Amino acid sequence: MNIYHSDDSTKPPGTFILISALLIHHLLGALTFPIAKYGLAIIEPFTFAFYRYGLSSIVLLGIVRFRKANKPPIEKKDYLKIVGLGCLIIPFNQTAYLFGQSLTGAGHGALLFATVPIWLFLGALIYLKEKFILRRAVGVALGLAGVAVIITTGAVELGTQYLVGDLIILIAVFAWVTYTILGRPLVFKYGAFRVTAYTLASGSALYFPFGLYRALIFDYTAAAFGAWLTVIYVALGVSVTAYVLWYWVIKYLEATRVAVFHNLQPVIASVIAFIFLGEPIGWAFIIGGAVVLTGVIITEI
Repeated sequence: MNIYHSDDSTKPPGTFILISALLIHHLLGALTFPIAKYGLAIIEPFTFAFYRYGLSSIVLLGIVRFRKANKPPIEKKDYLKIVGLGCLIIPFNQTAYLFGQSLTGAGHGALLFATVPIWLFLGALIYLKEKFILRRAVGVALGLAGVAVIITTGAVELGTQYLVGDLIILIAVFAWVTYTILGRPLVFKYGAFRVTAYTLASGSALYFPFGLYRALIFDYTAAAFGAWLTVIYVALGVSVTAYVLWYWVIKYLEATRVAVFHNLQPVIASVIAFIFLGEPIGWAFIIGGAVVLTGVIITEI
């Protein structure tokens, strides 16, 4: 028996729609790498994050306000959970990632985030009590192996000088996994739009004092118009659209099932970089990409 109610559509969408939404989520995320790379070269990361989350929170809260009619009120006991999720997704996930990436080597962040499916898989088994399915475990393992082949080829340097940065990025990784696992029951009750909107808004409020300080001391004369367009894309394309799609999909699909799709993002990002930035694709990418796709196919058989 389902103990949750929801303000989303009462009829579950088909598998094709859900998988398509999941692929769009990862496509939007993959596009962030080349787009944000340009913007972050001009706008320092913490100021970038301040405007990104401020804009996305305003848009999401506006949408929720428009759709509020006939929606069940949020229970008082769940407000603290929502604030906790907001703390996870912005101060601990995004801010820790930006800070950690500045202290570690190139490729380390991408490689560490490639472990997300493993932690997500384990978290779903332990906390959400999802059923262990061997082919999904194999798919997750293959996905991690494929991403490791792609990312580590000449991209990752090992050394104790990167340890602090790597540990901080791991905090960001665990924050994203926890945000996903703990948020799923709330999405059942209140829907993806409201949970995403309120978590981002609460996280933005927690980040606001530090973000405002960085925004006030930022030299705006050096920021080109194109850089601000990247902020708008990341805010609306990722924080609004991709985040809502993520919570919407995990409402209907088991977290152990969607975990392996996370490894498609670096593959998609590499293809985009090849098409638009002319970055080379070698045999490591072809082999690693094939292994990732094999993992996804095994999971969906």
